[in-house]
Amino acid sequence: MNRSDAISLLKEKITEPVLIKHSLAVGAIMKGIASEIGENLELWEATGILHDIDFQITKDNHKEHGILAQEILKDSLPQENLYAIKAHNHEHTGAEPVEKIDFALISSDAVSGLIIAAALVRPDKQLSEVKIKSITKKFKQKDFARACSRESMMLYEKLGLSREQFFEIALESLKQIHEELDL
Repeated sequence: MNRSDAISLLKEKITEPVLIKHSLAVGAIMKGIASEIGENLELWEATGILHDIDFQITKDNHKEHGILAQEILKDSLPQENLYAIKAHNHEHTGAEPVEKIDFALISSDAVSGLIIAAALVRPDKQLSEVKIKSITKKFKQKDFARACSRESMMLYEKLGLSREQFFEIALESLKQIHEELDL
């Protein structure tokens, strides 16, 4: 599945602009990670874009988030990618992360929020002005972007990446789609 098809499918189920932007951000980071570690760019990006396809329906029932997505996407993505979507909510679904794509999706989901928050607190609200040093500093500030799990972000280690590499990949990936993110 390519990016355009993934976005079209996402927009069939998600109408909230902030959720669409979040999904695009996670897709971009997944693509960046896939490029770095030699995985399928298109498929990883689509998985990132579609990871929250059921969120508007399941936002009040976290145990279904990821499970319903598997059902919605069963004819669109390979099983490994469907499992990653279920595993990104492993705390509620019980689907423990095992494969690289699982760890990448969980860490991408978390770091996207941290980097976007870092851009939004800048006077210019531009990703182009965010630096790795500031992301690292914000990462250490537990009260900054509190909902962005540092533990989840640290799954980058399971991908063989350093913290600096991971932040650089994520930031550069988001910069590539800054116009779609309005950042």
